[in-house]
Amino acid sequence: MENTPFYFYDLNVLEDTLNAVLNSTKSDNFHIHYAVKANNNKKILEKIAAKGLGSDCVSGWEIEASIKAGFCPKSIAFAGVGKTDDEIAIALTNRIGMIHCESLEEILVINEMAEAMNYVPRVALRLNPNVNALTHEKISTGLSENKFGLTVLEFAELVTLMPTLNHINIVGLHFHIGSQITEMNVFEQLCERINEIVPQFENTIGKLEYLNVGGGLGVNYEDPDQGIIPAFEDYFDTFRWGLRKLNVPIHFELGRSIVAQCGSLRTKVLYVKKSNDKNFAVLDAGMTELMRPALYGAKHKIEKFNHVEEMFSELAYDIVGPICESSDSFGTGVILPELKRGDILTIRSCGAYAESMSLRYNGRQEVGNNLKRQVNTSLRVAKTA
Repeated sequence: MENTPFYFYDLNVLEDTLNAVLNSTKSDNFHIHYAVKANNNKKILEKIAAKGLGSDCVSGWEIEASIKAGFCPKSIAFAGVGKTDDEIAIALTNRIGMIHCESLEEILVINEMAEAMNYVPRVALRLNPNVNALTHEKISTGLSENKFGLTVLEFAELVTLMPTLNHINIVGLHFHIGSQITEMNVFEQLCERINEIVPQFENTIGKLEYLNVGGGLGVNYEDPDQGIIPAFEDYFDTFRWGLRKLNVPIHFELGRSIVAQCGSLRTKVLYVKKSNDKNFAVLDAGMTELMRPALYGAKHKIEKFNHVEEMFSELAYDIVGPICESSDSFGTGVILPELKRGDILTIRSCGAYAESMSLRYNGRQEVGNNLKRQVNTSLRVAKTA
């Protein structure tokens, strides 16, 4: 076993997932962009780019990383509620396919910068559909109370300013209502709102040439072996039916559902502590390597690595990390075979929002220095007890 902690990526699972996405959309005017924020590991990006997907970026660095990994600039969409001037310049310089605008002031800045570069970029307006994603409040983005998208007042003012905006070409609409959504009726509601909004756009702005419905499809964190491939058919069928009357290319920005199940975090038990009513397993990985449980209260399946099927005793453990925060916990009352110092645990479904969110709090080393990025091209993650 390599030095821990490290991320383990199963490229066979990633390949199967990408094929499932492409097979579910090959007969439609559907275009898939990979949400780079989910995982920006270079080898992961190269694998996805080689399949012909576009990328969805929320920073200038992600645009540059996408291009270096092989994504075609024209397939890149640039989103984000707070783009800096430098990031906008990167988008304009690289002539990317679409910029998603989230405020009137941002539109004015892009128009001014594009004029200075004698260029007219294609732009989509992100509107807030006020649809409840029925997910965690910190990853819900489609309600009127959220910070994302143009407000109704801004849209009205934009309509009056249209004759003066000569260096942007507003051709599209962008929606994204949240993440880790598992109820298809949420996406049905989004389709209903889109069908209401599109005529307003075409009556005030112009012909709709581009429609981006976001992503948000959830994955099975509780039992990943029963949900290695997410419900892509149901997901795309929902939009295929719900938007059947629109004759426009439909773009998706999927991240978690593409990479979550191909990655796991391998970590070592440093110490086992016992009290009157609890057992603690202290790991060498912490919230610095996997932030989701501390940030969202997220739960990941935890397994003992390479456990041999035989008679064993089970105990309930609080699985915690080494960081000086009480929030540095991966789970309470987790049932596992009896643990001892040096045992290796696998934390599943860590392909999305794990490595990309890692940080250096408590003086932890940057990912890539003391955390080994292992990409395994032939072996699946071992199934353990």
